[in-house]
Amino acid sequence: MAITVSIELNREIELPAGYDEAFELLADVPKSVSHFPKVHKLEDMGNNTYRWVMEKVGVDKHAIQTEYACKYFPDKEKGKITWEPVKGEGNGVVSGYWTLKAKGDNATEVKFHTSADLTVQLPSFLKLAISPVIKHEFNSLVDTYMNNLKKAF
Repeated sequence: MAITVSIELNREIELPAGYDEAFELLADVPKSVSHFPKVHKLEDMGNNTYRWVMEKVGVDKHAIQTEYACKYFPDKEKGKITWEPVKGEGNGVVSGYWTLKAKGDNATEVKFHTSADLTVQLPSFLKLAISPVIKHEFNSLVDTYMNNLKKAF
């Protein structure tokens, strides 16, 4: 039996870096992902498409591992990096975008938005108990990611 948990997140941060430097880091998926916590591995599928395999969370048969793939579309002129899900890859469907706006020479305002549907193999009666835990974990990972990106500069 499987349950699906839907998550939507928005974050706004200011990076202590010029626009070009900030865009370069965020558009380079492996470099950007190196700052994301609990990534077991990132697989390059070619054509700016990557499969994320997260570390397992939980114990034994109740462990959850999220896997998904996204294709990334950087547009430096528009100040936007978009990602779209690759159908049929893993147990997650993730999409989102970054928007970047220069704030002087040494600061860039960055907005982050992502939506995810994560399907996990658990009995449906656990959905009410597990959904908040999964959402909290995802929020925590993204918050750590944002802090790590600030520290990268």
